[in-house]
Amino acid sequence: MNDIYFFNTLGRKKEIFTPVKKGQVGIYSCGPTVYWNQHIGHMYAYTHWDILVRFLKYIGYEVKWVMNITDVGHMVSDEDAGEDKMEKGAKRENVTVWEIAEKYIQQFKDSLELLNIQKPDVLCRATEHIEDQINLIKKIEERGFTYKTKTGLVFDTGKFSGYADFAGLNLEQQASGARVEVDPEKKKPWDFLLWVTNQPGHVMQWDSPWGKGFPGWHIECTAMSAKYLGETFDIHTGGREHIPVHHTNEVAQSYGAYGHKTANYWLHNDWLTFKGEKISKSLGNMITVQELVEKGFDPLALRYLILTSNYRQGLNFTWESLKASQTALFKLRETVKALKNQTQRTALSTEKNAQIDEYRSEFISALADDLNVAKALATLWDMLKSNLPSEDKYDLAVSFDEVLGLKVLEEREFVIPDEIKELFEQRNTLRKEGQYEESDLKRKSIEEKGYKIEDTANGPVIKPA
Repeated sequence: MNDIYFFNTLGRKKEIFTPVKKGQVGIYSCGPTVYWNQHIGHMYAYTHWDILVRFLKYIGYEVKWVMNITDVGHMVSDEDAGEDKMEKGAKRENVTVWEIAEKYIQQFKDSLELLNIQKPDVLCRATEHIEDQINLIKKIEERGFTYKTKTGLVFDTGKFSGYADFAGLNLEQQASGARVEVDPEKKKPWDFLLWVTNQPGHVMQWDSPWGKGFPGWHIECTAMSAKYLGETFDIHTGGREHIPVHHTNEVAQSYGAYGHKTANYWLHNDWLTFKGEKISKSLGNMITVQELVEKGFDPLALRYLILTSNYRQGLNFTWESLKASQTALFKLRETVKALKNQTQRTALSTEKNAQIDEYRSEFISALADDLNVAKALATLWDMLKSNLPSEDKYDLAVSFDEVLGLKVLEEREFVIPDEIKELFEQRNTLRKEGQYEESDLKRKSIEEKGYKIEDTANGPVIKPA
């Protein structure tokens, strides 16, 4: 088995991966806050973590993938102060917080399915694990890492000397709150709430040893990851925005409860951007997978596009790059389909067998190098262009797709954009009228946009170039 290397945020370098239990891997991924749609920026991360899970299974590991759903306690500021995101969503749509949660959990699940992202083995809601969170907070309290203020029970970061290390924070420069007055009873501005008791108007509340209230945002991930994966597990994933606050506080909580970190490897993705800006609701550049489908795109064209990037480098989304990815995906499926139809299997020479092993090894080695999925995808194309027998190309393509998840065997009609259809019709009309020079200009315009016209027995048709 190849050595696997991941860039570990803990050490800020690539490190060889050694699981807690031989042959088994436990992965916890920070999941969605379900107060609004999950957009393609969110799905960028989950696609890469799906590749992580698929790859580890592909090379023989038994993988348990756990993901949380935040349906309480996440403030709009990502800190302790401000408005709960769930309540904000409920007010926006004039429904209950529970209805908001159900609506956007379903939208998230639909997005996973459209992008062929495997459903995590455990998809756990914060509101269904309140007792687990309370029990964890009790452990932290018993070990002397808490104090009370008018806002609730607070984690005392002064008791954890390594608090700033995970994110390399300069604490004196850290923002002390978010657009509202900070609790003056906090010992340090960056001390954070484990249990909130100062919001009587908050809809979602539960009884606790510290009074009626609700959990702080950060406690759910520590409680649920430990519940399903143990006090020490292998990999914790999330976006780079989680590093300075959410994951810093998770590390602190783990130390407070258990005296050690829970996850051995912390993997963080960069962002999918649009016109150079992070995709977000506040900027108004939010695009969902469902909207891509409405525009006529195969949702797996987005998956293909995401696979051309490295999770730590992010990706700038453009409509042109999505169109190019849809064309490439169509070509890939057509190529595999043609190989499938060539049924004659020939005897392989020793040289050809070695070539098969070489491509397989190159594919695995790429992914073992901090999930270099773009290189793995390039290996697939190189293999398809090789002189291997068709049947062996087909077998390898199907095998590689267990990780890539592009559904190479799926037969879908290629959707031609309306703009191209209109040019095509104009070209056909010009030809019928004998205006061949003008019709050739339309053909060139079609070709410049990445399509071609082929003459068939049934007349001309448009295909990807």
